Amino acid sequence: MLDQRTIEIIKSTVPVLEKHGETITTRFYQMMFGNHPELLNIFNHANQKQGRQQKALAGTVYAAAQYINNLEAILPVVKQIAYKHRSLGIKAEHYPIVGKHLLLAIKDVLGDAASEEIIDAWGKAYNVIADAFISVEAEMYEQASSQKGGWDGFRSFVVDRKVKESDVITSFFLKPVDNQEIAHFLPGQYISIKLEIDGEEYTHIRQYSLSDSPGKEYYRISVKREAGTPHPDGMVSNYLHDIVNEGSILKVSAPAGDFVLDTEKNTPVVLISGGVGLTPMLSMLKTVVEFQPQRNVTFIHAAANGKVHALKDEVVALTTLEHVNSFFFYDSPTEEDRMNNAFDVEGYVTQEWLVNNISTMDADFYFCGPVPFMKAINTYLKNLGVQEERIRFEFFGPKGNLEESVEKEPVSV
Repeated sequence: MLDQRTIEIIKSTVPVLEKHGETITTRFYQMMFGNHPELLNIFNHANQKQGRQQKALAGTVYAAAQYINNLEAILPVVKQIAYKHRSLGIKAEHYPIVGKHLLLAIKDVLGDAASEEIIDAWGKAYNVIADAFISVEAEMYEQASSQKGGWDGFRSFVVDRKVKESDVITSFFLKPVDNQEIAHFLPGQYISIKLEIDGEEYTHIRQYSLSDSPGKEYYRISVKREAGTPHPDGMVSNYLHDIVNEGSILKVSAPAGDFVLDTEKNTPVVLISGGVGLTPMLSMLKTVVEFQPQRNVTFIHAAANGKVHALKDEVVALTTLEHVNSFFFYDSPTEEDRMNNAFDVEGYVTQEWLVNNISTMDADFYFCGPVPFMKAINTYLKNLGVQEERIRFEFFGPKGNLEESVEKEPVSV
C-alpha cells in the first residue's frame, strides 16, 4: 500500500504526464534498449518505429497516475496488457529493468522538475503497479501451461496447409510437431508467432487472431500482407506469405486475449469487421453456429472489393441457417463484383444503415478493423443508445483510444 503523501505526489504529476508522457516513454525505450538490446527479441519493432508502443505506454502510465489510489479501476486494462505480456514471454524479472529505465527517463525529460521526492514517489508507485502485473501474469502463465493441451513459452507447430484467401490474405493451418493435444481457445483470442528471419539480428514476434472456431486439431491464422518489406509492419507478414510454406516450422505461444465472445449469453450478436479485422469475427460467428445454434447473429463485413475480401464463402455457407444474417459492404467494387452481385451495399457502414437494418440495439456488438473504421462504429453505436457493456472491440497492436474525434468517413479497408 502507498502512503497518502506518495499518492498526493503521484496525482500532482498527472498534468505533467499528460503533457510530456510520450516524450518520456520514447526516451524510456531508447535508454532501455540501449542498455538491454536483448529485449528487442520480445518487443514489436514495427510498433516502436511507428510510435504506437510509446503512445500506448504513455496512456497506461497516465491512467495509473490518475487511479493510483484505486488501481482496481484499471484492472481490465491491466488484464488486457497482461495477456499480451504472457503471449510474448515477458516475465517478472523484466519488471525491475523497466522500472529503472522509466525513472531514468522521467528524470532525463523533466530535469530539475523531477525532484528527488517525485522520483522516490514514482519508484514506490511503480513497484505497486508492477506487483499487480506480475501477480495477474503469474496466474495466466499457470493457466496456459496447466490446461489440457497447454504449454509454457513457445511450442513448435508445422504449417499443415497454406491457403490463399484473397489477393492480400493467406491462411496458415498449424498443427503441433509433437502430435499432442493443443489447448482450447475462446473465440476472439490470438496466438503469438516468433520468427527468426535471415539477416535480422533479433527475433520478431507478432500476434494473430485465430480465424476458426475452437475444438479443431489445428489452429488457423489468416494473415494480411502489409505494404512491402520497407513498411515496418510488412517484414513479418511478407515473410509469412513469401517464405513460410507447408512443412515450415513456426514457434507458437498458447492462445491469449480478453476480446472474446460471451457464450454464457443468448442475446443477439452483431459482429462488425473491416478488412483483416474479420478474423476474430469469423471465429465468433462459427462458434455461435456450432455451439449456440439458436442464437441470432448478424455478420457485417466491409472491404474494398471482392479481390481483397477473404473467407467470404465460409460466411455465405452459414447464412443459409435461419438465425444467421450477413451483409457485405464494398467501397470500391469491381465490375466483376457488380456482375456477380458479390456485395450488398456499395459504400461504408453508416449509422443510418445500422438503424434501418439491425433489429435491436439490445444486441451485443463486437467489432474489429482499422482504427478510423472502429472509431466510426463506436460513435454510431453510442449515438444509437447501445449500452457501454454491450460494446466490445479489439485493436491489432497496442491499445488505442476510440474516443478521439471521428473522421467524416471511415477510410477504405
